[in-house]
Amino acid sequence: MIPCIHYGQHTDQINSNRPGETMSAFAVGKSVIQIETGIYGIKENHSLLNYDANGFGLDVTLRWGLFMEKLELIADLQYQNEKFTTLFSNTNRSALKQTILGAKYLIYDPFKNYEKKVNVYSWKANRTFNWHQLIPAVSVFAGANFTMADNPYSFSPESNISPKIMLITQNHLGDGSWVFVTNIIADYVTTDFPSYGYVLTLTRGFNDKWSGFIENQGFKSDFYSDAIVRGGAAYLLNKDMQIDASISTNFKDTPSVLYGGVGFSWRYDANYNEVRINLDNNDSDKKAKKRAKKTKKG
Repeated sequence: MIPCIHYGQHTDQINSNRPGETMSAFAVGKSVIQIETGIYGIKENHSLLNYDANGFGLDVTLRWGLFMEKLELIADLQYQNEKFTTLFSNTNRSALKQTILGAKYLIYDPFKNYEKKVNVYSWKANRTFNWHQLIPAVSVFAGANFTMADNPYSFSPESNISPKIMLITQNHLGDGSWVFVTNIIADYVTTDFPSYGYVLTLTRGFNDKWSGFIENQGFKSDFYSDAIVRGGAAYLLNKDMQIDASISTNFKDTPSVLYGGVGFSWRYDANYNEVRINLDNNDSDKKAKKRAKKTKKG
């Protein structure tokens, strides 16, 4: 009988969604606060409408683990300021391009109560493909978009509140240094211009400090549709701080889009109490919960 040790979603090192656009399946951990922010430059050119847009933006995401390990509250803000040039005019426009408030909940964790067994008698058996890694962690996100009136980035001149929902999956592949995340998104679903899309991100950890990623994002609506590729890298300053850089582009000229940015992520986990549950084959769920409470109090 081999005991299995299961930890909460809090990790030894910060786990940021930056610099990609996918939302990870796992929460930051109960009572943990995490800020992910960055600045970017943008260049757009539309070959049919004959306009250029050049400017900069600021992204801020606040993640807060509340009530339980599986739940995370999220505030996602994006401000953009740009110079919009046509054949007949030059204008400056700026506003909150995105304001989203919502929550994410982990439905299924494939690592819970799972331990990869080592066969001490077979070198080959220990290096065969582990089919368990194909089982993803699954989460759902539900939130709302808040758009103010006369927002130049909105499809409507009126203020509105509309829902955003998302299905999130996450796989840890190989020795764990590869992570594949999928987001399936339905946005602005109650408006005249609902948007449906996806984001696929593959991340590779090169060592204890460096990681890189490639990403494909697509979305479609009657207001705007596009497919974007993105790549970048992140560097771990310490267990609670990370810096990153990325670049994004698309493959069309209606409009052509080029983004480049840098960012910073910081985690505050001083109030986090590690939940460590020792399970064996004879433990019931009730016993496991009692052990967890005792461990936490201790």
